[in-house]
Amino acid sequence: MADHAHNLRFSASRGRPIGVITRGTTNVNRLRRCDRWLRYTPLVGSALSGPEPLALDVGYGASHTTTVEWAGWLRQVNPSVQVKGLEINPERVLPPRDGVTFELGGFELGGYTPHLVRAFNVLRQYDVSQVEDAWAEVCSRLAPNGLFVEGTCDELGRRSCWVLLSPLGPMSLTLAWDPFDVEKPSDLAERLPKKLIHQNVPGTPVYSFLRSLDDAWERAAGWATYGPRVRWREARSLLDMPMEPIRRRIRDNVITVPWEYVV
Repeated sequence: MADHAHNLRFSASRGRPIGVITRGTTNVNRLRRCDRWLRYTPLVGSALSGPEPLALDVGYGASHTTTVEWAGWLRQVNPSVQVKGLEINPERVLPPRDGVTFELGGFELGGYTPHLVRAFNVLRQYDVSQVEDAWAEVCSRLAPNGLFVEGTCDELGRRSCWVLLSPLGPMSLTLAWDPFDVEKPSDLAERLPKKLIHQNVPGTPVYSFLRSLDDAWERAAGWATYGPRVRWREARSLLDMPMEPIRRRIRDNVITVPWEYVV
């Protein structure tokens, strides 16, 4: 993506979508872990509490699939939410489906002022030097209490990591994974958001964070006979770090920590 860096301009002065075309691959239920987390996160409920709040899915790819699935989750929060998908590739702009519309757009957000924005597996394909500019562009266009979730996952969505941002900047990092697909928490390192993946080296906060998760996981080995969900519940209880509480029946292994804890 470095070859495209000269094409990336974080201003909408020419009225064109901001960003570069990425691969656009997707799969059914690929983003389900983040969707479930957003559904049960109080800040999201607050952001979507008004009449007809707007949610934008930036870089949805070559299919309706994950945007329509996302809309279904968000309508559990507020049935009147409007969901739009934005794609920088004109050939991927799709006809409406299931109450979701699709338009040409990128990090300029098509000129909208949304209450919630999602961009998954998009910045992973950019150069790391472009990430903060992309975050700033999106956050500058959010509604006053708006939120932006940016992250990555594997092809089947079994391993996911994302950052939650507000107009003031990044707030938290979340790791979520299929309990039966991961041997130890640090296996998610390869799916860290672009901003963090290159920082995962000895001596950095994110590296220490992942090592702490692995250490707690090992200390909870005695619970393995009860399954990985129970073992992770016990591992979480051994962690000495600020964590958001789990507010729903656990299906995934999940941990959310403040952004300042990992940078």
